[in-house]
Amino acid sequence: MKVEDVMTSDPHYLQADATLQDAARMMRECNCGMLPIAGHGDQQTRLMGIITDHDIVIRGLAEGHGPESKAADCMTDKVLYCFRDDDLNEVARNMNSQHVQRLVVLDSASSKQLCGVISLSDIAAHSDAALQGVISDCSRPYESMH
Repeated sequence: MKVEDVMTSDPHYLQADATLQDAARMMRECNCGMLPIAGHGDQQTRLMGIITDHDIVIRGLAEGHGPESKAADCMTDKVLYCFRDDDLNEVARNMNSQHVQRLVVLDSASSKQLCGVISLSDIAAHSDAALQGVISDCSRPYESMH
């Protein structure tokens, strides 16, 4: 099975000048915990980073940023990703080793355009018994794994 078979296509994303409040509202409306942040350049959308509900609280509110602060100031700029034609088992193992619950999905290595997002819940909804162990390991609290 490939990533494109289970990913969420055409994900919502924030513009680079969006606020933390914009991010929180979009997460509520989309019922998601992560949004890509994109800017525009050379007539295409450029992925700048991601912001998670965790980033809003830990990098935003806990450090004194208000709701009108730029989401880009609190984003994670090291974006972990996979490609739409990657093998789902490999991606699940990668998510486990990186201790992440969501990945940005890019269309191809040549154009690297955002085309989706994949989460553990996407994988769990379509997984076989072999993936259940990987998902279970990745879903455990980080501290209990050491």
